[in-house]
Amino acid sequence: MEGVSVRKIKKICVFCGANSGKDVAFVNAAFHLGEVLGKRKIDLVYGGGKLGLMGQVLGIIPSAFTVNNLVGETCGKEIKVATMQERLVMMMELSDAFIALPGGFGTLEELFQMISWAQLSIHNKPIGVLNINGFFNGLLSFVDHAVKQEFITPRARKILISATTADELVDKLQAFRFESDPALSKLKWSPSSSQKEKLDLTLRL
Repeated sequence: MEGVSVRKIKKICVFCGANSGKDVAFVNAAFHLGEVLGKRKIDLVYGGGKLGLMGQVLGIIPSAFTVNNLVGETCGKEIKVATMQERLVMMMELSDAFIALPGGFGTLEELFQMISWAQLSIHNKPIGVLNINGFFNGLLSFVDHAVKQEFITPRARKILISATTADELVDKLQAFRFESDPALSKLKWSPSSSQKEKLDLTLRL
């Protein structure tokens, strides 16, 4: 990427489905992403359980999932947390970027939580989807429709990156430049902040 300033990414958090999906291409793409991260010496952070990807791996998993071996043994190092929300916060804090692979409601919830936190300037880390075989085409079209209907600003739309290959997506994440909303960037998100008390979006399950 000649002429482009490259963001230093050491750890990428990957959101993915608990199931493998119908298309074997999804599984192949997940393994290839692991190979790409390994070759680039980028560590993987994920939600714990039996996911086999290459490179240094950290699994962050709610304690409830470890009962009766519900999701299988975590690859690499494991950190247990009390709640789903605590897991997501720790993922945000420990990662330099985020990638969503094809998945269901849980994957989409994690993806959009990170996007909304970026929009609120809670973090400024790049977020992308690996659009394997057009899996995210409908989602991306919906987001563009929301922009046209003026529910999402063009600036906020730039938060969500997409690519069809792992190498292209990681390149885009490294080249990402965050554009904060002038009003939202003034929010202070420290625990003692009065703004946080008014705008706390924590999901309590």
